[in-house]
Amino acid sequence: MASSSAAFFYRNSEPRTVTGFHHTHDESHSIVIELHRSGSGFSAADGSDLSSIVREKDLTLLGTLGGVEGIADALKTHLRDGIGGDFQDISRRKESFGSNSVVKPPTKNFLRFVWEASQDVILLVLLVCAALSLGLGIKVDGLKEGWDDGGSIFLAVFVVISVRSTANFWQKGKLEKVFEDFPVVVIRSRRRWQVSAFDIVVGDVVCLKMGDQVPADGLFVEGYSLRVDESSMTGERNLVHINRDQNPFLLSGTKVAEGYAKMLVISVGLNTEWGLRMSSGSVDSREDTPLEKRLNWLATVLGLIGLGSVVMLLLILVVRYFTGHTKNDDGIKFIAGKTKQVDAVKGVMGIYIAAASISVVAIPKELLLAVGCFLAYSTKTMKSDHQTMVRNLPAFEAMSLVTTVCTELTGVLTSNEMKVTKCFIGQEWIEARGRSPIARNVLDLLFQGISLTKTSTVQQFLTVTTTDDAIHSWAVLNLNMEMNINSREFSVLDLEASCPENKIGLLVKNQSDETIHAHWKGDAEIILPSCSHYQDATGNIIALDDQERERFHQMIDDMAANSLQSVAFAHKQISQDEYDNEVTNCDVPNTGLVLLGIFGLKLLCNPGVKEAVEICQQAGISVKLITGGNASLAKAISMECGILPPNEDVNSGSMVKGVEFRNYTGKERSIKVECISVMSRSSNPDKLLAVKCLKENGHVIAAISNSLNDAPSLHEANVGISVGSHATIVLKESSDIVILDNNFASVAQVLRWGRCVYNNIQKHTQFNLTVYASALAINIVAAISVGKIPLTPAQLLWVDLTMNTLAALALAAEEPNAELMKKQPVSRSDPLITNIMWRNILGQASYQMTVVLALKFKGKSIFGVHDKTVDTLVFNTFVLCQVFNLFNARKIEEKNVFKGILKNKLFIGITCMTVIIQAILVEFLNKFAHTEKLNWEQWAACIVIAAVSWPFGCLIKFIPVPDSDTSFNFLMTNRS
Repeated sequence: MASSSAAFFYRNSEPRTVTGFHHTHDESHSIVIELHRSGSGFSAADGSDLSSIVREKDLTLLGTLGGVEGIADALKTHLRDGIGGDFQDISRRKESFGSNSVVKPPTKNFLRFVWEASQDVILLVLLVCAALSLGLGIKVDGLKEGWDDGGSIFLAVFVVISVRSTANFWQKGKLEKVFEDFPVVVIRSRRRWQVSAFDIVVGDVVCLKMGDQVPADGLFVEGYSLRVDESSMTGERNLVHINRDQNPFLLSGTKVAEGYAKMLVISVGLNTEWGLRMSSGSVDSREDTPLEKRLNWLATVLGLIGLGSVVMLLLILVVRYFTGHTKNDDGIKFIAGKTKQVDAVKGVMGIYIAAASISVVAIPKELLLAVGCFLAYSTKTMKSDHQTMVRNLPAFEAMSLVTTVCTELTGVLTSNEMKVTKCFIGQEWIEARGRSPIARNVLDLLFQGISLTKTSTVQQFLTVTTTDDAIHSWAVLNLNMEMNINSREFSVLDLEASCPENKIGLLVKNQSDETIHAHWKGDAEIILPSCSHYQDATGNIIALDDQERERFHQMIDDMAANSLQSVAFAHKQISQDEYDNEVTNCDVPNTGLVLLGIFGLKLLCNPGVKEAVEICQQAGISVKLITGGNASLAKAISMECGILPPNEDVNSGSMVKGVEFRNYTGKERSIKVECISVMSRSSNPDKLLAVKCLKENGHVIAAISNSLNDAPSLHEANVGISVGSHATIVLKESSDIVILDNNFASVAQVLRWGRCVYNNIQKHTQFNLTVYASALAINIVAAISVGKIPLTPAQLLWVDLTMNTLAALALAAEEPNAELMKKQPVSRSDPLITNIMWRNILGQASYQMTVVLALKFKGKSIFGVHDKTVDTLVFNTFVLCQVFNLFNARKIEEKNVFKGILKNKLFIGITCMTVIIQAILVEFLNKFAHTEKLNWEQWAACIVIAAVSWPFGCLIKFIPVPDSDTSFNFLMTNRS
């Protein structure tokens, strides 16, 4: 076979009748195996020996056991007819060698998440301090009055751990990888059966074809041009050639990239390398995504700043306390030699608890939780609402960066449903048999070519396409073709398929007269150069001179201009001598063919494709059509979809053929690829070359296809998207995102979702940093001024819980809007925190710090209340400020922060729940929250002060900001 990555050959040296999967064999070929049974019922090998053969690729051990035939004998397997397959046989094999199921690693239960959440060092410090405070409080004030400080901290920490673990449990569960079953074709009792991969047993003979996943460890029995992708096992993308002599080893979990084979299963389930990996949980492990790494760096930097501030705050409070500048809760100062030791310890303990509580807010930890929540919510919503499955989270994040989309034609831009609208036999347009007389011999040859691709032998290697179905249906309805005429009369000798050229060659033998025929079907533009003659409707064979050939080319171009895909059928009768010579050359003859007919199939653009292309272009995303189809057809479809403007000049560089692009120099490709909108007649290496070239130019590429042969291009792209519910395992494994419907409009929706997730993460980051900055500044200023922080430990824990964890859940539910696709793609070099976000953060933090400190220092005189009520006013106002600012965070740039608010029921629910709990803390849980009840006037004052955040947020959005990075963006210098 040639080295082309998209062609394979099939040979059956003995002609046989094609009647389906059940083939009758001559009795003389039967093999009777006499076995000496061991304890397990099988001889010559045990499970461990068989497992090591493939896992270690041990040719020596394989030879010692007699090769494939010897192992088949030991396993009581007939390499041609398979195992017996009865219930007793299957049960005995499962008992001896195990089943092909893998025990899934136990998923972490909720208690495990609770345990992990409780490992937070700061929370542990708080718990220790709370225990000491509880002991001291009970000793000094008694059980009735002394429990409140330590007990409230215990309760607050418990609530924080519970909510964090619940959020983690939810988002981890949504991102958990699912191991799916898949069908496998096996040979049992001389017949082909489709069974579940979990029902495979040792000794089974499995039929593998291009696109299949290898279901168990096994040995190559026979096949043609078999190459497998072992990247799932080795991490290397190279295709591995499998043959009988040098490398007969097939590993479970690998993918068949090319060819066809039969495999003898010799180990299953946990005895395979893939099974061991899955059972150990290594398959589920994943690294942090690039965005998670950036946020982790941001959290680390902010954590260091916060920790430094807390240490400074701790020193200030300790110094002020021991120098007598700070009063305790009873209004007593520390006086050296006079203050009781218990009171001093209690005072210091209170300072340490306060510092630890501030650390909860000052060291941001929920940034990464937010990413998980956003991704979990988005992937769940996309799967249920848009039939989209996200397989690779880093690639999903990259959707916000995509600058170029490279798409295939059929099944993406156009519908898979096709209809024959034109048929030419010779140069005569045929509508139906009754209207145009067609010679019987012409019809017979045409019928052979049409129906042979639907025989069971051919379907072992090739999937019957919608093109085949459309032509077959048209011929049955309009030309009175019989449904199964050729499957009864012909046997397949050879098969050759070349996917880049979209052609199939069959060598068949007519059983009635022993004549041999070559039939070719494929794109008319590809088949025509192989033809030396054509046959008209009356049966005359006419030579194809230059003039006639030009007429056919014009016919093909006219069909393409009308969005018709042209498919040609050609034929050649082979003499016995020529066939014998062909056996040596291993080729289906493809020269000197006689053109039988050309069919024109209407390609209809999928609904919404043109609008989706316009949306992408408006969003600064270039859409490029890279297809193996005809240039005129690609041009017509791309104009209809809006990829090319009307009346585009073909000499402008926007349209090229694959061979032209391939022959450019590296420098020419780098320059011209920017202008190319349509690349026709491109092979799979051409598509891969285009993707690589665009990536080298700095583009972020999303490649889209439903063809198995485009798997390398999808794997190379920044985001590989496969479309169609029938995508093969290899194609899905090469994809980052799987869209189950065949429509480019869904791709635009995925792009919008990618931008939405990035935008939501920015919203949460802005909100989180506002809380961080205001809380830190308020506590530091208050500590320096009066020696006490305005918020108690329980209140700070509530602020952390509400403003971080619950806010992440609320903002995660923000769904995409049209405005997201009116901006240019995010650049890799763009900071996560933009200048606009810094303006919003500093503006809101300054407002909150001003009003809260004003209440702290002047609240007593303004409201005529005592210190504890002032502290309650401070706490209530600070929390309500965050609630109102959560609305501001919904829109980073827009001034109308309420737009679309009613669509986000989760946001409304969390906001209402937060306000209700806050009211309960203030009015009813006074002991726990260290609050005083507030009257209606005081509540109204708190609400009005917090509500000013809305008009204030609108005003600060009028302040212009520079486009260049600010000095604050040193926080994001780590962009790994």
